[in-house]
Amino acid sequence: MKIGIIREGKIPPDTRVPLTPMQCKALMNEYAGLDIAVQSSPDRCFTDDEYREMGIPVVEDMGDREILFGVKEVPIDRLIPGKSYFFFSHTIKKQPYNRSLLRSILEKKIRLIDYECLRDANGERIIAFGRWAGIVGAHNGLMARGKRTGAFHFPRVYKTRNYAELKAIYNHYTLPPVKIVVTGGGRVSSGVVEVLEYLRIHPVSPQLFIEEEFQYPVFTQLHSADLYEKADGTFRSSEFYKDPVGYRSKFRPFTRAADMLINGMFWDPRAPVLFTREEMRESGFRIRTIADITCDINGSVPATIRPSTIEDPVYGYNPMTGEEEAPYSDHVVDVMAVDNLPNELPRDASEDFGSMLIGQVIPELMKSKSEMLDRASIAAGGSLTSYYSYLEDYVADLD
Repeated sequence: MKIGIIREGKIPPDTRVPLTPMQCKALMNEYAGLDIAVQSSPDRCFTDDEYREMGIPVVEDMGDREILFGVKEVPIDRLIPGKSYFFFSHTIKKQPYNRSLLRSILEKKIRLIDYECLRDANGERIIAFGRWAGIVGAHNGLMARGKRTGAFHFPRVYKTRNYAELKAIYNHYTLPPVKIVVTGGGRVSSGVVEVLEYLRIHPVSPQLFIEEEFQYPVFTQLHSADLYEKADGTFRSSEFYKDPVGYRSKFRPFTRAADMLINGMFWDPRAPVLFTREEMRESGFRIRTIADITCDINGSVPATIRPSTIEDPVYGYNPMTGEEEAPYSDHVVDVMAVDNLPNELPRDASEDFGSMLIGQVIPELMKSKSEMLDRASIAAGGSLTSYYSYLEDYVADLD
């Protein structure tokens, strides 16, 4: 089996890798006949020479590779017909900006296996950068909060060597009172909570968060049952996750109690938004800093009107006009919506991701047939697979 690690082509460039040099070497030692090559890149967090030092060929042409691993979306003009690709395609929610990508994948009869769709028998995702998105997203959100208030100053994550150095920096901070609401219960929110607890920000119950003010920094973590309900006030998890239509948001009290929102939950477009643009215009709307780690444009958080970048991570949203302005003014809400947050700690994130890939995915790849990989295959042989037939209307017409 010939595997290639492709050069990332999305702009701005992503420096993460699916497999580190050491991991490539370990795989080739473990599996006889496994041949891994790496496409040359000037941008990776692990250099070409680091791969060469592990005995991994660094080449330009990936034409002889059967299976190609990347991280972010592959530019259409770089797709090689007939290959099998692993990457985050961001198409399963019918994202408009990637419709042309999926159409090209179908035209070129590529098998697309999306990391986001790799799940175990219980439907749980088995591989993701989520924890690192949560770690960096929490940091960047607090950095924005510090700039707004002038009470503290956080360094940029990408200027630190690794997570260990970042945690050592945190030891020098004692944050002033702030009330933070965190949404979600998966990998992303676990990374968020990891940072908040390391900074000695105290967890409190949702009810206490709404009712009390504090003389020290606090956060509360909200799961789906805390965020949504039917008209009769009930919540049934199996029903909600299957079809959230008919549910409504009950987030409103938190918009009046929180200074800051860190959004780390998966959002189904059929579900209600957390709050509306109209609610943001109300005088009681207190939130002035939003770290939207999920970065669903015009999604669960209406202030997220575009992704931001690592170089310029925060923009202002004016609730009265619905337009973007400069951040940190009294009349705007500051929005941090970087869509490649783990890229600020690329070596840590890549090592963690590669470990999951080796433990959960590579063994499936070595089988003659894998139900897990079949379920994660969005397209194959020029057609959508049965699991993703709901995307037919998404790719049917580009006009």
